Amino acid sequence: MSDQSTVHSTRRTFLQGLLAGGGLVVATGFATSKVFANNSILEGDFELDLFLKIDSEGLITILAHRSEMGTGIRTTLPLVVADELDATLETLNIVQAIGDPRLGSQNTDGSKSIRGSYTKMRLLGATARTMLEMAAAATWGASLDEVHTKLNAVHHKDGRSLSFGDLASKASEQERPEEETITFKSPEESRYVGKHHQTIDVHDHTVGKGEFGLDVKIDGMVHAVIAHCPVLGGKFKSYDDKKALAIPGVTQVVEMPFAKAPFHFKPLGGLAVIATSTYAAMRGRDALVVEWENGANESYDSDNYRAGMEEEVNKPNKVIGETGDVDQAMKDATSVLKADYYLPHLSHAPMETPCAVAHTTDEGCELWAPTQNPQAVMETVAGTLGIKQEQVTCNVTLLGGGFGRKSKPDYCAEAAWLSRELKQPVQVFWTREDDIRHDYLHSVAAMHMEAGVDESGKPVAWLGRTAFPTIMSTFMPGQTQGSGMEWGMGFANLPFPVANKRFEAGKAEALVRIGWLRSVANIYHVFAVSSFTNELAHHAGQDPAQYLHDLIGDEDDRLSRTAAHCVEQSAWGEKLSKGRGRGLSAAEGFGSAVAVVAEVTVSKAGKLTIDRIDITIDCGLAVSPDRVRAQMEGSVIFGVSLTKFGEITAKNGAIVQGNFDTYPVARMGDTPTQINVHIVDSDGPLGGAGEPGVPPMAPAICEAIFQATGQRIRSLPLSKHDLSWS
Repeated sequence: MSDQSTVHSTRRTFLQGLLAGGGLVVATGFATSKVFANNSILEGDFELDLFLKIDSEGLITILAHRSEMGTGIRTTLPLVVADELDATLETLNIVQAIGDPRLGSQNTDGSKSIRGSYTKMRLLGATARTMLEMAAAATWGASLDEVHTKLNAVHHKDGRSLSFGDLASKASEQERPEEETITFKSPEESRYVGKHHQTIDVHDHTVGKGEFGLDVKIDGMVHAVIAHCPVLGGKFKSYDDKKALAIPGVTQVVEMPFAKAPFHFKPLGGLAVIATSTYAAMRGRDALVVEWENGANESYDSDNYRAGMEEEVNKPNKVIGETGDVDQAMKDATSVLKADYYLPHLSHAPMETPCAVAHTTDEGCELWAPTQNPQAVMETVAGTLGIKQEQVTCNVTLLGGGFGRKSKPDYCAEAAWLSRELKQPVQVFWTREDDIRHDYLHSVAAMHMEAGVDESGKPVAWLGRTAFPTIMSTFMPGQTQGSGMEWGMGFANLPFPVANKRFEAGKAEALVRIGWLRSVANIYHVFAVSSFTNELAHHAGQDPAQYLHDLIGDEDDRLSRTAAHCVEQSAWGEKLSKGRGRGLSAAEGFGSAVAVVAEVTVSKAGKLTIDRIDITIDCGLAVSPDRVRAQMEGSVIFGVSLTKFGEITAKNGAIVQGNFDTYPVARMGDTPTQINVHIVDSDGPLGGAGEPGVPPMAPAICEAIFQATGQRIRSLPLSKHDLSWS
């Protein structure tokens, strides 16, 4: 834990601190190809998202503009700079950026950190390297082609050398080179990019020195735990706080205004129990006697809602994409297959629950928060308090997991509002029950699939219908149909050519807050499309891997090559005994292609063991292979959890589940005995790694179960199915 002083920072004072002491400072922007140096950084009206400084001691300070939540991004992006600069890991000083609208996008979401910043980081490092070479050449009266950088120094071809620290001041006096004159290092010269390496802060994490949201302590800080209405949109009728105030450490109960739709990232409202410790605040909330007025959403019942969605997708609906004549092709087909699929709501359930510290004064508000999106914190808090965004400072701590939940800063706005009301720093803490019951839930979804096939079993007509409460409902009232973004995630972007195809979208009202979760709509859409593809292969009497290969048709197709690579690396084709099976699934998303082969054993009594998972990714250049491998391994565990156990339900409008006893995650005995990660050596475009590994997991496991038992699984979680066989 650390004690923080409340010094209100601004973009200018933050940069002034980094500029202090002289040396070479180089920056570039998200929306510009220009590179800025030294004081022009403070003067320029531009979006600054990348920044480095080399001081007289040779210390290289790099601004980390993304949040670190276990992906290693705070290491990977700076090491791209170090490679181009010819600097070693030991010379790097990584400084976490505060929230700033001028930093380009700071939202660490959508598996886009590498894709969006890789080239810029290379440019930053290469520019600084060139300016150091220019300074050395000027010092020695040499030409640029006589000098080169290596291991934190510039060397002359005659053997002389000067360290980066020695050259930093003179380098700052050089004219910034034009971008077209800057050259990048070749892959053969790389020491970090494409190589395995430890994260920069691995030691701090190992010994417990890393600072997470709940570690932050402010002088004079009080603690708050909030009683939210169990039903979205509800409020309290009355309450009795006598027993709560009798708890030692509880100082007061504060009424918070209730949010109205659209809920966006607003504080939900409720009753905040204020105490001298988190534990006292939790006990105080438990002692509150509250009568709730649940409102219109009290009618939400998961079973009835599911029946309505399944009815919706089994009738014609809004056409969102069409090619050819599907109806005629269905009539002319040799046979027609139909199947319905269903996935429930899911919760993010990160290891670290939402929490934030805020100190609101007349000058503005300063926060310390585990957030994926500090700019959204600034915008939301400013709106909540009725102040300007530049009056809000967001300091980003480490995140104990995110999965998309912590890009939604409602908990930060709660802390800011309470701090203003109490006129002192406040730490808001959400319990696990708060986290699960008041999450921005991943959408429940129903899908209906139809295919007309020819004599070879290949589809000549394809019809897909989907219905789910859309993420857009959180931001725009009355939205009952999905968006193009959601339809384009594994559904309307069918990964293989079919001459006649039609995609339709049904309606579904959102009765809880809906938000994005790791891989978003790909989770339910890939489950339906990939599972249905496996069913088509079985109907055709063909090997699923060969069927998928033939269905895609293009030997050079990225997805086809990735699936083939995964099949080759797995034990595909080896004979298995009854009760054992293998399944294949492959999908594209977030710029990458991922394939999974799952191998399972199902006992006659129905006990499922996941024996082996092979997962292959083509993400273009794997800038940090070890981090890509970790993301794939994490995707496997995350996917296993969702497949076996993931289900959030509602009764009388309230979420039924509350902790890991009712919303389990995979334990060691549930996880695969063997996980094999395969990274394709690819020169394709850069892709993401954090999200695309999740969607193929469920359909691969379910196909393996079918191969083992003959039982088709068309809805999740598996815990709701009897897998026994005879």
